[in-house]
Amino acid sequence: MYDENGEKYLDCINNVAHVGHSHPDVIKAAVKQMELLNTNSRFLHDNLVQYAKRLTATLPEKLSICYFVNSGSEANDLALRLARQYRGHQDVITLDHAYHGHVSSLIDISPYKFNQLGKEGKKEFVHVAPSPDIYRGEYREDHPDAASAYADDVKKIIEEAEKNGRKIAAFIAESMQSCGGQIIPPAGYFQKVAEYVHKAGGVFIADEVQVGFGRVGKHFWGFQLQGKDFVPDIVTMGKPIGNGHPMSCVVTTREIAEAFGASGLEYFNTFGGNPVSCAIGLAVLNAIEKEDLQGNAIRVGNYLTELLNKQKEKHPLIGDVRGIGLFVGVDLVKDQLRRTPATAEAQHIIYKLKEQRILLSADGPHRNILKFKPPMCFTMEDAKLVVDQIDELLTALEEATGSRTGNGRSTTAQHKRKMTNEGNSQSDCISESINHINGTACRQKNGLYTDNRAVPCKRIRT
Repeated sequence: MYDENGEKYLDCINNVAHVGHSHPDVIKAAVKQMELLNTNSRFLHDNLVQYAKRLTATLPEKLSICYFVNSGSEANDLALRLARQYRGHQDVITLDHAYHGHVSSLIDISPYKFNQLGKEGKKEFVHVAPSPDIYRGEYREDHPDAASAYADDVKKIIEEAEKNGRKIAAFIAESMQSCGGQIIPPAGYFQKVAEYVHKAGGVFIADEVQVGFGRVGKHFWGFQLQGKDFVPDIVTMGKPIGNGHPMSCVVTTREIAEAFGASGLEYFNTFGGNPVSCAIGLAVLNAIEKEDLQGNAIRVGNYLTELLNKQKEKHPLIGDVRGIGLFVGVDLVKDQLRRTPATAEAQHIIYKLKEQRILLSADGPHRNILKFKPPMCFTMEDAKLVVDQIDELLTALEEATGSRTGNGRSTTAQHKRKMTNEGNSQSDCISESINHINGTACRQKNGLYTDNRAVPCKRIRT
């Protein structure tokens, strides 16, 4: 992508421009349909029918009823309505650090947001289960059955809620947590959770807003990583569905849809499923298939993970590399054994990468996870470019902070100390910038940043 001055940037984080920025086929489809007709969805149009058929063909058979809406937040809000109407239950189980959208109903079930409000942030009808994180969570990679252990935590939450006279309407989870730190649930976790939730009369909602549409490579949907024997009751989708055009969808079973319709409260959405949106959605599906973007996600994702794992062997700051396809996280740590989050270091890296016109973000509960979720046309050359730059930055950071070790994990590239006019070294400047991100006032007046430039310490979420 390019800025207003024609400067070229490498985008490693934009999972909205799914098939690539300004994709010509998507633009063509939008313009062609806009020139012909656009109207509200009270009027049936061929594009709507064709798109619903194409979309449901990518899903398990029982997921057959589509509700087209306009954003991921709108999709998740509607999913909650469907779940609550189905059995008349109200309570929701969500994962710690989860984020499901910006409207009030979703802030209520997003610990990523409501934890910022203190103790009063969590509503009585919300129950928070531990994130199934096998790197930082209670049950880690050496646990004999982490999936069952984390699922049992959900079972205990259900039992406690029922003791208090509450009824579970839904369990909602991103198929892979993004804002929560690029967390890949252990295989079998969703199946066990669904079993407990169904027994309590609730439904399982899989939030695919961040990770759907082939990003994982081997499957079209993230929830399919759990195995063929797992099928959610409701799937929500957004972001990549329209390659930047505002559209989204909720897909559910006929049984749940009929219960929703039986309420007598008619559901109507003015713009959801309009002819232009559906033309764009079809163009995105065509591009994924025509350009073998799922295959690209496998090839480039595997290569990116391989490069990052090589960096892990060299750099003590890299504690974990995890992910699948073009959904990858790099967990930065100050201490390998304690797994202490390297928050300031992660922020420093993303700011320095931006100076080099490479866009990456850091997220997770401690903001120490470098997260990759680029457009699906990301190439091996792109992967090598960004990893090479991360290598250089980690080398400089480790030498500046004294975290380099003599155990063979240090890089062979030599970091040359650059002296400024004031006699300060680049390493000293890196230490200063990290201190600033940690909250210490630090105005940069040397070679790392331009004069009077302060490193912003506010949270950035993409």
